[in-house]
Amino acid sequence: MSEADAIRIVLADDELLLRVALSALLTLDGTIDVVAQAGNGEESVTATLQHHPDVLVIDLEMPEMDGLEAVASIMSTRPEQRVLMLTRHARQGVLRRALKLGVLGFMSKGADPEEIAEAIRKVNEGQRWIAHDVLEASVVDDSPLTEREADVLRETREGYSVRDIARRLHLAPGTVRNYLSYATQKTATSTRHDAARAARDRGWL
Repeated sequence: MSEADAIRIVLADDELLLRVALSALLTLDGTIDVVAQAGNGEESVTATLQHHPDVLVIDLEMPEMDGLEAVASIMSTRPEQRVLMLTRHARQGVLRRALKLGVLGFMSKGADPEEIAEAIRKVNEGQRWIAHDVLEASVVDDSPLTEREADVLRETREGYSVRDIARRLHLAPGTVRNYLSYATQKTATSTRHDAARAARDRGWL
């Protein structure tokens, strides 16, 4: 494959060392070209809309906005964008939301670079690629949180106030407080911030 035919990707991950190492390994054989890197969700959106890569390879868990939020923003402007999502925690709700957004590939960040490269090739061809370990983990969903409770905890984790969460999720502030109260009880914590932290640590978000 010539340089002109290489699959152009944007690589987004907030872990700098991992991102740089993966970029170097993916480009070794010349079939993949990393045209830009991003260290958070907002940078991912900017880089993707600027460079129009064949495939966006994006980490699920990132600051500013997470991978799902970034993909949603990108798809609203560039619905044809092909996406491979990497994650450490593959919960059923996350995989379901990713697929609904149009994400074609989903695999563990711990996968060998050769496997990630193969997934990039499949996604570039328009094929769906969900790694077996991700699929297996996603169906073992032991979270007691409802989808809405998880949503408000994600917003809490990003530092938003109850009023901001209500606006962002199109809910009444009282409804948001109720969800946060239920989530706090289910995580056996005393504050909504502790609940968000506990849920994240347990892989529920």
